[in-house]
Formats: sequence, structure tokens, C-alpha cells
Amino acid sequence: MSRLGNLGARLYRGEVGYDFIRNRRIWYGISVLITITAIIGVAVGGLRMGIEFEGGAVFTTDTKAKISTAQATEVATEASGHLAIVQELGNGGLRIQITEVDTAKANEIKETLSDELGIPADEINADLVGPSWGEQIANKAWMGLGIFMVLVVVYLAIAFEWRMAVAALIALIHDITITVGVYALVGFEVTPGTVIGLLTILGYSLYDTVVVFDSLKEGQKDITKQTRFTYSEIANRSINSTLVRSINTTVVALLPVAGLLFIGGGVLGAGMLNDISLSLFVGLAAGAYSSIFIATPLVADLKERDPQMKALKKRILAKRAAAAARGESAEDDVPAYRQDDEDAEVAGAVVGQRQEPRGHGRTPGKR
Repeated sequence: MSRLGNLGARLYRGEVGYDFIRNRRIWYGISVLITITAIIGVAVGGLRMGIEFEGGAVFTTDTKAKISTAQATEVATEASGHLAIVQELGNGGLRIQITEVDTAKANEIKETLSDELGIPADEINADLVGPSWGEQIANKAWMGLGIFMVLVVVYLAIAFEWRMAVAALIALIHDITITVGVYALVGFEVTPGTVIGLLTILGYSLYDTVVVFDSLKEGQKDITKQTRFTYSEIANRSINSTLVRSINTTVVALLPVAGLLFIGGGVLGAGMLNDISLSLFVGLAAGAYSSIFIATPLVADLKERDPQMKALKKRILAKRAAAAARGESAEDDVPAYRQDDEDAEVAGAVVGQRQEPRGHGRTPGKR
């Protein structure tokens, strides 16, 4: 068995593990910092909306122009009064995109481009996109996103419970915010491809989250009938048992997307791939992070407020403290990761004395 496969098996059995739940405040802080940065990026720089949303004109030529792409950008920008986006096509022609251009202005720009590019006007194709059409596309995109969110909450509330639905919704909003913020910071254009990419990454993010939730649902069966693990500890075991799987699926998904973004969009200059590949790349990475570091810790936080879970935690900590006071080994009851200092203090108070945190390097007993 490979080293990674062996690690995955040991994580699944609970022989090793990292305490994601215990360090949840760190992950929350990181997410808040990234989210604030993304919001500032959108508020300050704004989103560079594509012609499909803003309306405008797209000029394409099948003949190689007599000037460079940079010169064509300068000419088109000066002729239209708006920033032009010029891309070189595979056949040597150009694609010139200019927002907020009406029919009369488009004809004027076409004549100017014909003179400057050295291409007959009848060989320059001009396609106009009205702003009302772009507004309809934007409204439909928001509507689709809203419907998706509602269906996600309803499904998770039925299949699992409302706490998991709330946590998954927060994680999805977290992923969307980060992706949109990156778009604003790097200045990439927002097109219908971007919307498609956003909806796609929401599916990936939800998949990773549901995998962990399913393991957690299985692990919490008859939880109140045992005194070995608290809900947070079971949640942490669920994350660890699915950790390698989550990493593998994310890496495998990121590799082809990275090819589109860095090779297709960067090396080959296929700018039309950037709008969808960037949203996929950022969203997949953010989705993998949120399913592990945000969604499940949030579920644990919400669940631990339940009176039954509070009573269970109190019984478990009291049992461990009593065993420690008698000098007995609590190896079968203490997870592999270290207990919270706060939990240790509570446990010590139950038996009339403060106990030091226990469980360094210990492994849980078999179920």
C-alpha cells in the first residue's frame, strides 16, 4: 500500500488525526480575513462586467491586421472613448470588444478600424449586444443561484438536519464571495462563462461537504448512549476519515482546470478560457477548504449548544476526570488529539480538582 493510502487508512480508523475542531477559531479567522479582503476588492475595484452584461459591440476580423494587438487596443479605445479589449485569434485575425456602444457609434468605429487595421470594412464583422439583454442574463443568473441555494438548504435539512443545512449554506456563500473577490482583484472579465463556473464550483463544494456530513451522520448514531466521544470529537473523526478522499478529488479536479487557466489562458493566450477557468480554480480550492475548515466545525458549534450534547459532554469529561483521579488509564476514551484546555478544566471541576490536559498521542479504542 502506498504511503498516502496507508495514511488514509489510519485516518479512517482513527489511529492518527489532526484536531480541526479544536482549532476552528483559527480557520474562522482566516476565512473572515479572506472574505473581508474579497469584499474590499469588489467595493474598491468593482467587477469588470463583460459585454454580455453591459452591452456593446464585438468586432472580429478573419484577416491578419497590419498593426499589433497593443496598437489595435489603442486605436479602438481612442475611437470609442471606452476601454477596448483586443484578442488575437488563431487565424491571425482580431477580436475587439468595446462596451457601451450603440449602432451609430459602432459603424463609426468600424470605419476607423478599417483604416487603421488596413482591412476592408466589409471584412470586419460587427455584432451588437443591447444592455437590456445583458440585464436579462444577469437577472436569470441571480435567479438560478437563488434557486440552487434554496434547493441545497431543503435537501440537506431533509437528508441530514437543519444545522448541517445552515453550515453548508454559509460555506457556499463563503466560496462565492472569495471567487467574486478574486475576480475583482485580478481584473478578469465577468461573462456568462463565469456564471457557469460559479454554479459548477458550488456543486463541487457541496459534494465535498456532503461526504463529510454523511460520515458524521453515520458516526453520531446513538451518540447519547455512549460516554466515549463528544459530538465535536466525532465530527473531527469524520473530517479525518474523509480527509485523503477530499484531497484526492480536489487535486484531480484542479489539475485540468489549472491547465486551462495557466497553459490555455496564459501561455497560449486563449483569453476566452480565463473567465470560466479562474472561477473553477479559485472555487474548487475554496470549496475544499470550506468543507473541512468551515462547514463541519460550524455544525459542531451549533450541535454542542443542544442540551443533550451539553449533558453528554459533561458526562464524558466527568468520566475521564474520575478515571484520571483514580490513576486509571483513559486511553480508550481519549481521542488521538489533545483535549481542549477548557474541557480539561471542566472535567477537573467535576471531581473536585483541576486536571491537566491529557491524551497526547493516544489512540481511540475500537468501536
